[in-house]
Amino acid sequence: MEDAHKLDENDHRRLGQELDLFVMSDLVGSGLPLWTPRGTILKDALTDYVNELRESRGFKRVWSPHLTKTDLYKKSGHWDKFGAELFLVKSQETSDQLVLKPMNCPHHIQIYASRPRSYKELPIKFLETATVYRDEKSGELMGLLRVRSINMDDSHAFVSPEQIKQTVKELAEAAQELYKTLGMGLKFRLSFRDEGEGYLGSLELWEKAQAMLEEIAKEEKLDYFTQAGDAAFYGPKIDFLATDVLGRTHQVATVQLDFVMPERFELSYTNEEGESETPVMIHCALLGSVERFLAVYIEHTKGRFPLWLAPEQLRIATLNQDEHVLKFATDLAAQAKRAGLRAEIDDTAETVGKKVRQSETIKVPYTVVIGSKEVESGKLTPRSRSDLAEFSEMTTEELVQKLSSAAKNRH
Repeated sequence: MEDAHKLDENDHRRLGQELDLFVMSDLVGSGLPLWTPRGTILKDALTDYVNELRESRGFKRVWSPHLTKTDLYKKSGHWDKFGAELFLVKSQETSDQLVLKPMNCPHHIQIYASRPRSYKELPIKFLETATVYRDEKSGELMGLLRVRSINMDDSHAFVSPEQIKQTVKELAEAAQELYKTLGMGLKFRLSFRDEGEGYLGSLELWEKAQAMLEEIAKEEKLDYFTQAGDAAFYGPKIDFLATDVLGRTHQVATVQLDFVMPERFELSYTNEEGESETPVMIHCALLGSVERFLAVYIEHTKGRFPLWLAPEQLRIATLNQDEHVLKFATDLAAQAKRAGLRAEIDDTAETVGKKVRQSETIKVPYTVVIGSKEVESGKLTPRSRSDLAEFSEMTTEELVQKLSSAAKNRH
């Protein structure tokens, strides 16, 4: 395990240990992070929001297994392109050649292909926040930035050509809403093919897809630039580049057009004239690798997460061990939890100064100290984290309502 004290104070690896978010274990293996309860709350709150953004735009959840036969990726083209990055799995029961799942798109294709489809069903939209695995080189692994076990917020839409523009616009708007909420500015890169080899599909299809993406970018008034050579092997894409508080740029969300894989898998739907047509596939991830995004976001916020994302939103510190003080603290915690807040009680025998410093160290947004004065008056003066607005004295009901409302509105 890495020594946190040898890392820069803003390094996500150091903050991850200090804030008790994730750990690495030599026995588990390099590039395989383990999420603590606090880190899991952070990760789940983030992915729940991303799922909400997609579901509000018609995407439905699906699930696919962590193992698959190599045949699937040979047909999709991933085997030839990324075969060296796959974890090979040997069955003791069958002769099947298996791999740990490195991506979700071929699996979602199989769900689409499981029965005949009509134009009336389109667009068909699947989402899956799934764990995938890639055999990254040991020397390139670093904290959460490069891992072997990756949580991906994948989305795949199967659309008619006429539905491409609307679907891409919806996804671009979802990405912009997400990063506005997270307080990160966005730039946009149109990633096109170059003259090199390794791209699948006809040049005519590529030119058509690239022209369509640029048209969408102009209509949406995106501040974009084009970059040849950064396309996926199956199609061009819009990459969303987030700028962090240090001025660094990171690729985060992506929306990709794919005319190739639907043809390779012979996907079809029946159009209004009763004829068979091939759908277009649109790949999208709003976060990409959740681990990589959180590495960036932890450093962007320096671990000072907004209230709605904070693993612990309210710390209740008791001034002493008086039974009335303890009951008041317990009742406040229960009231906060009923309102959907994440509240914890520190009723240890430590001094109140040490309790407050501990809460500050793990960057809890709000801390209240409960003593006989608070019990008698029923009023509290919350201590706000240094980056948050100060609160004046208020009742327990007012405090819970104010924090609950802010958290629900993702502030």
